[in-house]
Amino acid sequence: MGSHYFARCISALLLTICVLMAQSAANGQAPEPQSSAPSAANSSSDSHPVLVELFTSEGCSSCPPADILLQKLDEFQPIPGAELIVLSEHVTYWDQQGWKDPNSSPVFTDRQSSYEAPLGEQQVFTPQLIVDGTHEIRMDRLRDMEDVLQRARDTAKVPVRIGELKVDPANPTILQTRIETGDNFDHHNADVFIAVALNQVESQVLKGENGGKHLVHVAVVQQLTKVGKLPKGKTFAQDVQLKLKPGTDLKNVRVVAFVQESGPGKLLGAALRKSSL
Repeated sequence: MGSHYFARCISALLLTICVLMAQSAANGQAPEPQSSAPSAANSSSDSHPVLVELFTSEGCSSCPPADILLQKLDEFQPIPGAELIVLSEHVTYWDQQGWKDPNSSPVFTDRQSSYEAPLGEQQVFTPQLIVDGTHEIRMDRLRDMEDVLQRARDTAKVPVRIGELKVDPANPTILQTRIETGDNFDHHNADVFIAVALNQVESQVLKGENGGKHLVHVAVVQQLTKVGKLPKGKTFAQDVQLKLKPGTDLKNVRVVAFVQESGPGKLLGAALRKSSL
């Protein structure tokens, strides 16, 4: 049989594993945490980046299966030719329901709210998976996931590059790098964002809907900053400084840069770099 058929079989198998992991978590049989598979420090130049954002909360009982799904997408990378760049964004509207999520921020609540009208949603909810800013994957319709991710992979993207990550010698809480993009051939101007995220976060939830559960999250966003604009027909290049929380383990840090139409709208490009400090 042809290589394309084999690749599709592998893709389907890995996606099935991801879904089964999520379903096991939903049934109270959460798998043991596993470390992510080895990956390059920066996104490969021949990969096709796909941004997968999960809006979640430790106070939401239906969120742990989605957290596990995101972990497995990050670990297994089940779509051939695609680099799934995942971000876990913890919202605040569950914080008054018995457990305050230590990773939550109004920034992520506002970002999720800004997606709802373009996606045709009447209100925010968790968990919510958004692919490349324009497509939604519901946990009760995971059969659509392979098609959504493949279409996102096949969409042309603006190249995005993240330079070497360095720490300011005078201040170890300042992370320095450089963001560069290729030409924006899209018909719209776009915003350039940088997310600082932790590779893995573990939490023992004491109260609320997940009280007594040990939760594991991947790519937990600590900071999301718009650093500039990418006009149509132009490129972008800028040195940036990122403020880390005191005590942050640099080995547990990843940086994601992405270009997105204002709104937020369609993703035009993305890149991932994990710290090697």
